[in-house]
Amino acid sequence: MINLELPPKLEAARQGSRGLAEQLFRPISRKYDKQEHDYPEELRVLGGPRKAKTAEQIKEEQALRELAKAQEAKDEGKVKNGNNVQGIVSVTEMCRGDVGLMLSVPGVGLGNAAISAVATPEQKARFGHCYASMAITEPSTGSDSANISTTAVLDGDEWVINGEKIFITAGERCDHVVVWATLDKSMGKAAIKSFVVPRDAPGCELVGLEDKLGLRASDTATIRFDNCRVPKDNILGSPEVDAKKGFGGVMQTFDNTRPTVAAMALGVARASLDLTTEILKKEGVKADYAKDMWHSSAIEAELYRMEAEWDAARLLTMKAAFMSDNKEPNSMEASMCKAKAGRMGNYVTLRCVELCQAMGYSETELLEKWARDSKILDIFEGTQQIQLLIVARRLLGLSSAQLK
Repeated sequence: MINLELPPKLEAARQGSRGLAEQLFRPISRKYDKQEHDYPEELRVLGGPRKAKTAEQIKEEQALRELAKAQEAKDEGKVKNGNNVQGIVSVTEMCRGDVGLMLSVPGVGLGNAAISAVATPEQKARFGHCYASMAITEPSTGSDSANISTTAVLDGDEWVINGEKIFITAGERCDHVVVWATLDKSMGKAAIKSFVVPRDAPGCELVGLEDKLGLRASDTATIRFDNCRVPKDNILGSPEVDAKKGFGGVMQTFDNTRPTVAAMALGVARASLDLTTEILKKEGVKADYAKDMWHSSAIEAELYRMEAEWDAARLLTMKAAFMSDNKEPNSMEASMCKAKAGRMGNYVTLRCVELCQAMGYSETELLEKWARDSKILDIFEGTQQIQLLIVARRLLGLSSAQLK
């Protein structure tokens, strides 16, 4: 039997994140939607850049990791609900308040997921204090991540990075940037690696910030790298170019981040559904889930459909996170949940605006803002079309060269 209820430890995380969304994020949501490039000072209470770890702290963490490995060996075969499932639960709840503010919490960036996915244990210890953004997209490279033009050339004990990256979430506020670059353009995607670059490194220049439709509380930056030098061991994972595994290792980042983006869509859609249900109830429209669609009003039937779409996206997202926690390959599931949740989020938030009519379209409520915020969730971390392409390749057993 499958138990779909949250265990007590995850229920506690859910309640804590919901409190944060309702008490901190939502009251200042409209404020920073209007003050797009201002940093949300209210978030500083959640912490700031973490201090670098001492040698003693690193040694203690290594000992804890060894204990965790021993426990993991003992628990072999048992079901685990770990950091990925907990992260999905927490992100969903926080995004009921504001997705942009969730992305602006100091010390937590998309680059941290890359470090977690690809870094060696030593690198995880060394970069554990970072607030890292992730720089992938380029002016001439969008959905095709394999077409990276930013270069990294080894010069003695340093990598020299040159290129320009756009649409970097938290690119201004972070203290480190995880940069995707190619070691040799002629070798294709296998030569693409990721590098941890200090934000204040010489040659790492903030060019500008984007004015956006949604997620205005979160900064989106353009950064240029002009002979930017970083230590040789700042390359994440192995510097060796492996035609079979090279790009795959870098792409593991998406197996972690795509379910997280799906959770963002779940959060903003849930907020829209809850508020819409509340507004319609005041107008005498109350969904009665004991009745079937064919004996309900058109509006009630639409609420049922949206709830079903939301729950389908939630279950796919939880499955992808659960598989990651239990060390099961989840690339296809990560793309499936991202595609489903992204599309669902767009549909639900816009439909809620329509159902609430003038109240949905005006700034009286946050519905119109949530609709604007949801659009990017179907685009970044891989567009809807790219996710469907990845799923098709997996189902058909075809390579990227065979199915484009």
